[in-house]
Amino acid sequence: MPQLGNLALAIALILAVYSIVANIYGARRGAPDFVVSARHAIWAMCAMVTIAVVVLWTALLRSDFSLEYVAAYSSTTLPTVYKITSLWGGQQGSLLFWTWLLSIFTSIAAFQNRRRNPDIAPYALAVLAGVAIFFLLMLNFVTRPFDLLATVPAEGSDLNPLLQNYWMAIHPPSLYTGYVSATVPFAFGAAALITGKLDDGWIRSTRRWAIFSWFFLTLGNMFGARWAYEVLGWGGYWAWDPVENAAFMPWLVMTAYLHSVMIQERKDMLKVWNLSLIGLAFGLTLFGTFITRSGVISSVHSFTQSGLGPYFLSFLITVTLAYTALLIFRSKDLRSPAEFESYLSREAAFLFNNLMLVGIAFAVFWGTIFPVLSEAVRGVKITVGPPFFNRVNGPLALGLVFLMGIGPLIAWRRTTTSNLVRSFAAPVVIGVATGIVAAAAGLRQWYVLTAFSLAAFVLGTVLVEFRRGMNARRHMVSEPRAKALVNLVAKNNRRYGGYIIHIGTIVAFVGIVGSSFFRTEVKKSVHVGESFMIGSYTLRFQGLDETDTPHLESATARVQVLNADGREITVMSPAKLFYKRPQQPATKVAIRSTPASDLYVVLAGIDDSGQTATFEVFLTPLVFWLWAGGLMMVLGTVIVMWPNVRERAAIATALSRSSAGARELGDLGAPGGD
Repeated sequence: MPQLGNLALAIALILAVYSIVANIYGARRGAPDFVVSARHAIWAMCAMVTIAVVVLWTALLRSDFSLEYVAAYSSTTLPTVYKITSLWGGQQGSLLFWTWLLSIFTSIAAFQNRRRNPDIAPYALAVLAGVAIFFLLMLNFVTRPFDLLATVPAEGSDLNPLLQNYWMAIHPPSLYTGYVSATVPFAFGAAALITGKLDDGWIRSTRRWAIFSWFFLTLGNMFGARWAYEVLGWGGYWAWDPVENAAFMPWLVMTAYLHSVMIQERKDMLKVWNLSLIGLAFGLTLFGTFITRSGVISSVHSFTQSGLGPYFLSFLITVTLAYTALLIFRSKDLRSPAEFESYLSREAAFLFNNLMLVGIAFAVFWGTIFPVLSEAVRGVKITVGPPFFNRVNGPLALGLVFLMGIGPLIAWRRTTTSNLVRSFAAPVVIGVATGIVAAAAGLRQWYVLTAFSLAAFVLGTVLVEFRRGMNARRHMVSEPRAKALVNLVAKNNRRYGGYIIHIGTIVAFVGIVGSSFFRTEVKKSVHVGESFMIGSYTLRFQGLDETDTPHLESATARVQVLNADGREITVMSPAKLFYKRPQQPATKVAIRSTPASDLYVVLAGIDDSGQTATFEVFLTPLVFWLWAGGLMMVLGTVIVMWPNVRERAAIATALSRSSAGARELGDLGAPGGD
């Protein structure tokens, strides 16, 4: 089986090289047979990488410790679900998983463009194959997933306890899917530069790929935050860790790109900017991979020190220089005669929105690499902590939220003063009223008051847009309100799905602000039967329950939670875990979540007698709305990607024409046909 895996990866590398040669030769010589052959090679490459993945998964499920990777990241006592997720639990397996996703997406892109985009598709597929070649070279020669051990151990080292969590079963695949799918629009952007086909055709062909990438980057960041919240036991969900930053930066840039391409599609502007953004998004995915595998930056999320760092850095520099050279070479062709007519226009609002997003991404990038630069220049590593990121990005986030409210209501080209007053009167009143109510409730922090006021303002603008659209539809077709709203979204899903994403973003923003500014913490050591308070809650330690399995030992505390009236609300069960194979402890937190606040209980320590326990308890307001906002963003993205009525009609027409053509050919070929 290991030999089969190695052979499959070697053949995949050969097929990827052939596909580049055949695609470029076929495109330049006008030889469609070579282009078809290159497409078949891509599909065969995907099949070979799939075989390699199946081989490694089989070895993990069978606990084949003759493989170095299986011995390092699995054990006989590891639950089956985590044997499956061990594929991305280590460096070699995660790179194989990455390459597998890339081969799948390249195959899908090849299938989608077998009759479309004949001028740029071969070059785009060549770029995709080129990226695959780099990863296949790593898997074949540098970090081989099928290396064998000289002596087969009786037992494996087990998966890192921090990764034995259901969020880790879905967080890395989601994030990798977002990372890897960003390669497709990048490849088509590069192909447009290579061929000189610089209209918005490549954007339209890859719009859903870009949304798909953003969707999974959103999921990946949200799942990762939830994993940190539940597993790391520090009461928070985001610490501006370098690997967290590496996942956040492509999301920011892809968000800017999705807004910016609308200007090019509508006004034929910002061509250089859009090509730069998609190149930057792809480069940041490589940068994130470099961070997690180089060992140059310390992180709880990163892999151990390895020799992959220089290879990834070299590939990142090569891609950046080549893509920048293409942009410079085509700079004259990318100029557009169209110009901004007014700063009071939707395109200007989108541009400022882009600048805010890229500004945040740059601040995060600078804070992430500064420790490395300081060590290289001065020999001392100066760590940049959360205060820097919060101080720099906080005001930018407020500006971004403000622009989210401006964009939906302001007109294209230019807006008159009377239109501004008419459009923004109600949202401004809502925002100001919210600020007054918050101040009356006792809030005094300027940032919180501003944030809540702007959030209400944005929600007001979105509600105004929904109300306008619904009333216009009711006036045209005389539908009930609910039906008019549903049909409005169904027939304009891209626009109104985007508004739902905005609502989700604002809801998540409110959750972030509330949980960041108003969290309280209590750390207390108590004997069995003793109580302590946090906020309006009383927590009573009732004792410990101990369990012992072949995989782990656990000590679970029973903590009774009482309200202000002394009535029991629930019993929470935080625990200390000890994983036997890797000989590592872990923490299992207990969380009681409500829309108002989360009660978060950590069992920080136990004395030898088991009669005294130390608890660290956090009361975090509004964090529920962070997760609710994320789910709303996911819902909005699904609505945006779902084919609307016009698209479904076009697909049905195309299918009917195809079926009619097939029947006609069948009639012509039948006995007695003309």
